[in-house]
Amino acid sequence: MYQALYRKWRPQTFDDVVGQQHITETLKNQVRTDRLSHAYLFIGTRGTGKTTCAKILAKAVNCEHPVDGNPCNCCPACRGIDDGSILDVVEMDAASNNKVEDVRLLRDEAVYSPANVKKRVYIVDEVHMLSNSAFNALLKILEEPPEHLMFILATTELHKVPATILSRCQRHSFKRIAAEDIAGRLQYVASQEQIDLQPDAAMLLARLAEGGMRDALTLLDQCSGDGKVTTESVRQAIGLAGHAQTAELAKKLAKGDTAGALTQFRDLWQDGKDPASLLDELSVLLRDVLMRAVAKRGSSALLSGGYEDALLDAFAKVLTPAQLMRWLTTIQESLSGLAQSVNPKLGAELCLIRLSTPEVSEDLAGLAARVTALEQGAVPVQREEIQLPEAPSPEPAVKPEPAPKPEDTPPWEPEPVKAPEDKIVPPWEMTPPPAEEAPPWEPPMEEAPPPCEPEPIPEPAPIPEPVPEPPAAPAAAGSDWDMILQAAQKLLPMAQFSVLKNPDQVQGRVEGDALILDLDPGFAFMMLGTPAMEEKLRTAAKTALGRDLRVHVQKATKKAGSNQRSLEELTRFDIVSFE
Repeated sequence: MYQALYRKWRPQTFDDVVGQQHITETLKNQVRTDRLSHAYLFIGTRGTGKTTCAKILAKAVNCEHPVDGNPCNCCPACRGIDDGSILDVVEMDAASNNKVEDVRLLRDEAVYSPANVKKRVYIVDEVHMLSNSAFNALLKILEEPPEHLMFILATTELHKVPATILSRCQRHSFKRIAAEDIAGRLQYVASQEQIDLQPDAAMLLARLAEGGMRDALTLLDQCSGDGKVTTESVRQAIGLAGHAQTAELAKKLAKGDTAGALTQFRDLWQDGKDPASLLDELSVLLRDVLMRAVAKRGSSALLSGGYEDALLDAFAKVLTPAQLMRWLTTIQESLSGLAQSVNPKLGAELCLIRLSTPEVSEDLAGLAARVTALEQGAVPVQREEIQLPEAPSPEPAVKPEPAPKPEDTPPWEPEPVKAPEDKIVPPWEMTPPPAEEAPPWEPPMEEAPPPCEPEPIPEPAPIPEPVPEPPAAPAAAGSDWDMILQAAQKLLPMAQFSVLKNPDQVQGRVEGDALILDLDPGFAFMMLGTPAMEEKLRTAAKTALGRDLRVHVQKATKKAGSNQRSLEELTRFDIVSFE
């Protein structure tokens, strides 16, 4: 049965681990001197050797004949750990076993002594996926474990691990593996597997792996179908465009050749190239150009190594750093959206259009690009106004025939103008004949009706004269109170304003620098006799009269005889009687 290369060639000793010497040497010394910690935390990106080193460490602490800190891989303990027959070394995936019940079960089993080896080792991968309750359940045994117990935790996201866990572990950070180290390991694996791997292809695979050995071995396994791996076969298998085609696409974008860039992209897409991979290769080229432009000294160590210096210098002379920054930002935004896009091809095409024609973009980056072009003295593109074709005049379905000329046409009437035979005149453009003048209309004469005598109007019954009411309190001088009421309408709620404008409840007047309000002692005084209301009335007076007034609110005194007056008025009606 065929086994994947990354599983077949997993390192079995610390010396086989590539690119992590700062960690492997430390672990070898601890095993050699028997100064081991009870808990380790391995941190790093994917494929850098975290789980591999955890398994090697588990074998090394239980190996019967260790060799300079490395496991011998020959004793029963090493062979049993490799084939999984020894149950004292447990590898647990925290992504699928992240509940507190799983950790409690682990904690209950951990107190038992190992059956076949010296130490019981728990390897918890992706430990950041544990829940808060699971972390709390792990704290106590992680702080004071039994002498026979060891924990090895591995994670790719350190910030998700609680500080209480971090303080109880010995941390080791795994860095990304250099491309040269990955390429050397690929050459070794290819030679052992009888694969003809070209050096350029090995370096291309190493750059595509982005520091992960597992990804590099997976790509090698994918490209080694016919036993020979070249740069072109890698591009064909993975869907890359190639350095030459990527540089040609960048040239067309720099010249503003939108049609040429889209045509080349269509050809690459037809050949099976992935739109995301194409934009990623373009971003690598533009990044190298930007590094060449802004960091001339020492830029060789920052470059990807896939393009010649002469090509990068040629692009750096044409594209400014600001334009390169805008291009890279646009590509990164497009790449983040392609993963969730229903149509990645359309997203890549829109990205290329924004790169080649920045004036179509209305965002800040597009505006900055246009300002940069004006500062450099570039002539802005003159866009011609689109001229829509004029709609043809509708022709009549039937050609109108000229009216026959009557023989007895009066000489004073002009002869109608005939339209030329080769031109059809629409009906709305023809000159209508003069209309005949109709005699003025006169209404028919009718006999005048006999005069009617008006009916006598009965004299109305005498109305009793009402008793004159006493004059109301005078309004504010010069209608000041009315002006204050108009201003207060905008400041007061409807319920309070309705009471304020009722003259039976409120009497207002302006005397000097004071606004005096006589309020009915009942409901009106309860609604309006508050300090907040006085402040609002002071604001209304300031708005209406333009000067500050003091507001004095007082209860109005009832006039004597008001009840008697009402009774006198009631006695005038026949239907009212008093007993």
